[in-house]
Amino acid sequence: MAEDKSVVKPLEAPPLAPLKLKPRLARTPRQAPRYAVTVKNLAGQEVTVADPRATRALVALMNVHAVIGGAACHWGGPAALAEINAALHALMFGVPDREWYEAFNYVNDAGHTENGIYALRANYGFDGLTFEALRGFRSITSKLTGHGESHLNPEGVLLSNGPLGSALPQSQGLALADKLAGNDRVTITVVSDGAAMEGEAKEAFAAIPGLAAKGRLNPFVLVLSDNDTKLSGRITQDAFSMAPTFKAMSVLGWHVIHVANGHDLQAVYQALEKAIAAARAKPTQPVCIHCKTIKGYGVKTTEESASGGHGFPLTSGEKIVEFVREIYGGSPPEELAAWAMELRADWEAREAAKKAKAASVPAATPSPKKDKVQSGLARGAIRAAQAGYPVFSVSSDVQGSTGISAFQKSFPDRWIEVGVAEANMVSTGAGLSKLGFIPIVDTFAQFGVTKGNLPLTMSALSQAPVIAIFSHCGLQDAADGASHQATTYFAAVSAIPHTVVVAPSCAEEAEALMFEAIKRLADARSHGEDGESVIFFVGRENYPVSLRPGAKYAWGKAQLLAEGADVVLVGCGPLTGKVIEAGQALAAQGIQATVFNNPFVNRPDLDTIAAAVTDCGGRLVTIEDHQITCGMGAQLSHALARAGVAHRVITLGLDGEFGQSAYLAEHLYEKHGLTTVKVIEAAKRLLS
Repeated sequence: MAEDKSVVKPLEAPPLAPLKLKPRLARTPRQAPRYAVTVKNLAGQEVTVADPRATRALVALMNVHAVIGGAACHWGGPAALAEINAALHALMFGVPDREWYEAFNYVNDAGHTENGIYALRANYGFDGLTFEALRGFRSITSKLTGHGESHLNPEGVLLSNGPLGSALPQSQGLALADKLAGNDRVTITVVSDGAAMEGEAKEAFAAIPGLAAKGRLNPFVLVLSDNDTKLSGRITQDAFSMAPTFKAMSVLGWHVIHVANGHDLQAVYQALEKAIAAARAKPTQPVCIHCKTIKGYGVKTTEESASGGHGFPLTSGEKIVEFVREIYGGSPPEELAAWAMELRADWEAREAAKKAKAASVPAATPSPKKDKVQSGLARGAIRAAQAGYPVFSVSSDVQGSTGISAFQKSFPDRWIEVGVAEANMVSTGAGLSKLGFIPIVDTFAQFGVTKGNLPLTMSALSQAPVIAIFSHCGLQDAADGASHQATTYFAAVSAIPHTVVVAPSCAEEAEALMFEAIKRLADARSHGEDGESVIFFVGRENYPVSLRPGAKYAWGKAQLLAEGADVVLVGCGPLTGKVIEAGQALAAQGIQATVFNNPFVNRPDLDTIAAAVTDCGGRLVTIEDHQITCGMGAQLSHALARAGVAHRVITLGLDGEFGQSAYLAEHLYEKHGLTTVKVIEAAKRLLS
């Protein structure tokens, strides 16, 4: 590559102007918030602001409905940012002569606080949002998704959020577009300190003031919530201090305004006033409000928790009355108190019904033992370490969710956390691998295959293979919504050379394959070979710990779960149970199916599967929690075709659509046709 020194004559073209797009955001609410307080602006005038306590109480109440439905929820983030968002909305909705979105681009990069925005806006009646609508939060029938999703809620979300740091550079693009279009608009973006650890956020921290200084951006205000807390604990204690990063903001070119107490509503309001005025007065220098907050603010136990109550601490309505009272420091408004009492009464009724049922119904036959599949991966790593293999864990904040925390607790000196930084995590693993360690990196599948994709490629290219645990794959991360639901994970990594993609279906299989992956990698490296990276994709929910009694899980092999001569059914990962159930149901109808678990997605076991497909007349049905395009079924069918095996295949998977929030993955499987019934129907179509 070389410098382009070619000379091109400038051409004439019509003036640059954007397409005329109809605004989708809802209009400015014309009424004051139902629950409000007042602050004084810089001019000494009183301003009405939504009461942050109401936001916190509404978040708690709506969260209880979601957890009763089976969904996890966020609490610490929306509690920390309640004053910031209350002040911001008062300023935005207070624009007198035009719609709020004509004056401001509001971007919430802190997606785990989105339920706080829903609660705040319901207080205003924004977009017709009611308190009743909050009860559906995170359900499949609601547009109030776990994180902000513009494809389902364009009236309330300008840029989708969820993966930390992803919306900040997009907001940089908004400021650039406004400058090009000549719009009189300020971009305001809210980020968390956890997001500031991401590489794409750091790029934007440098690029925004750099481009603004060259006159390329419209006024820009960044609001940074700093509470030294992430999902799994305190940032400084678990990873490293972010203080030098924040101190460097002024060196990068930001005009920094410090707010020592982010829960002093008037101080926050006036800081925002100053920031917007400064950004408008000098668009060539963006403004950063560095706001010290407390995650989980308003409830003592979550304030003191290492994670700041990142996840909602209540699992039912048992203690919601006391929770809401503590938020208000006494008596909450009658309407909210009554709602809390309703949830408490519902819990009491459920408990009474459970006891009555237990007393009247004979003991049921014990159901198969269940566990998270990632528990098996951790056990496999622990066994390998005990066997003497140099296993070392590198995490990026979510080790409690990916399951590898069990390994870390077993060997406290054999792991490190790099903060919320997935690309850095994988690259760190590659460095460890190069010098003879066996690194295990872990995160959610959506972050691993996106932010970690280039590092995974460079790891293989550097002859520095890693083992990855990427959990919460597909629609398994139901409640968090589309931004967290990796539905292209097989497609994203299957073509990386020297990389094996594995989707285990149960904890027993996961344990066996993890141990074997470590052993094979150690043997290869010890014999002077490069070895291969192995990426394990697992779900979130609990599944039977074994596919069947006495099952064996050989490396590179599919598991034969049933034999027949009519049709072949193949599943992997979380949906293997669907083909097992379908095979049993078909057998009851006189149709004999051969059933396979196919965990080696990009290395399908043709030695086992091909003969069965031929014996069943080429009839093949596959199902997976993934897009149909480049998924397990597509890769298996392609491998069969390359091997000259004639077949007809029906592949069940997502067909080019994003997911959404739901209480349970099963709700989404029903919506997208990823069910036992659909497998049966597909088999019958091939036989008809």
